[in-house]
Amino acid sequence: MKNDLALSFREFKPALRFVAFFAGAYISGNLLYGGYVEFYKPRPDPVSILVTSQSAFLLTACTEPVQAIISEHEPIVLLANQQRTVLRVFEGCNGLNVMIVFVSFVIAFGGKTRQLLIFLLSGCALLHLVNLFRIMLLYQTALYRPLFFYYFHKYFFTAILYLVVFGLWFVWIERIQMKSKKM
Repeated sequence: MKNDLALSFREFKPALRFVAFFAGAYISGNLLYGGYVEFYKPRPDPVSILVTSQSAFLLTACTEPVQAIISEHEPIVLLANQQRTVLRVFEGCNGLNVMIVFVSFVIAFGGKTRQLLIFLLSGCALLHLVNLFRIMLLYQTALYRPLFFYYFHKYFFTAILYLVVFGLWFVWIERIQMKSKKM
């Protein structure tokens, strides 16, 4: 019985290690992120300001003049055109939570340090770009199809962002990790 338990533990040791590393990285990342956001209250955090400002810049380049207006009393940044406020961007829209999930998985899965760092930086950059595109499309949805805004914000664009995360995970496991094991 004791040998069976030891054999079972050895068999599941890689999976348990992965879960422990993922949980540790995810919880640590979220605790740091929560402290970071709280530090700036009642104003919005710098990353949310940056993401919203970049979205306003891209919207202005592609459509109409849009500006990011920083709230002094709430942790939000407003995206407004010349007529009105179209979108309110909260800290959860800055993409950092999604990046924490992505980074936690890749760290838990492990790999060669140099490859891991390059992949993490590249993956976070891609997630940032996808998130900017998401905010731009949410702006357009709020402006032209406000009845669809809740559905697109809550489900559609969130699903797309997480599909990108799953795709990156797949690339990390299949393409990069398997190639390095073959060498």
